Amino acid sequence: MSTPSDPLSSLPPEVDAALRPTHWDNYVGQKQIKANVRIAIDAAKKRGSMPEHLLFYGPPGVGKTTLAYLVATTLESPLKTTSGVAIERAGDLAAILTNLEPNTVLFIDEIHRLSHKIEELLYPALESGHLDIILGKGPSARTVELALPPFTLVGATTKVAALSGPLRSRFGGGTYQLDFYSDDDLKDIVARSASLLGLDAPNEVIALVAARSRATPRVANSLLKRVRDFSEVRERPLSTELCEEAYALFGIDELGLTKDDRRYLTTLEESFRGGPAGVRALAAALHEDPDTIETVYEPYLLRLGLIERSLRGRVLTDRGRAYLAA
Repeated sequence: MSTPSDPLSSLPPEVDAALRPTHWDNYVGQKQIKANVRIAIDAAKKRGSMPEHLLFYGPPGVGKTTLAYLVATTLESPLKTTSGVAIERAGDLAAILTNLEPNTVLFIDEIHRLSHKIEELLYPALESGHLDIILGKGPSARTVELALPPFTLVGATTKVAALSGPLRSRFGGGTYQLDFYSDDDLKDIVARSASLLGLDAPNEVIALVAARSRATPRVANSLLKRVRDFSEVRERPLSTELCEEAYALFGIDELGLTKDDRRYLTTLEESFRGGPAGVRALAAALHEDPDTIETVYEPYLLRLGLIERSLRGRVLTDRGRAYLAA
């Protein structure tokens, strides 16, 4: 099975760190979310306390992790990062929480991957700042209450509906949906990244990279880096002509769709007569994991109006058929 990652969505850690905004002024887009989070942080700082817990959700690569970094930076707090899939047992969660420094920002990526048992352990930790540990088994079992240092949990997920209602209700600082980015915002992001990478990128190149970045900052940065590599190997300056050559090699079309996106659409049309098709049936036909289908392939295809999600399954739209026929 494939892992749920996009071929254009990953950067080497050192490049990703270099391009990640370190100040709110450098974080482009999501204006309303930024304003709300800043109010929560500023109010908490005036009270001399930590902000209430925050939950960010949206498609991959739209800035959820960066927001967690900015929250910790603004609070001048330590940042502890982990993921839902890494917390398999109650002991894993207990070890993380009991070892937190005071006033830490704890970031749990893909928090929807936590089991319901682990979620239940989180309830008192988020609500009243203590952890209930059960010692022993049977009639001799007893519950020990451990006080936790003050901390703020920042959760991130691509599937907010997979979180239980009780857990979602514990995020008193707010639950915020991050959306895809506009072309203008992406141009600003690409221009900033090009400057940080020391690239001489004309405006038309910046616009071309932004246009094929799937409305996603992470993809924009990755695509910029790949175009830079192509330019260096070909020993030619960045230009629209060079970008078009690079995109042809990468298999990226005018809409930012890759060969995998086209394979999804073609499979839906040819194997399922345009749908409706269930996600598991599509995943089996594509030899992919259903999570990959839902979190990597479909959000952007839905945004473009090439597919629809109906009660009976996925359906190829008229626009999708026209795209395949072009």
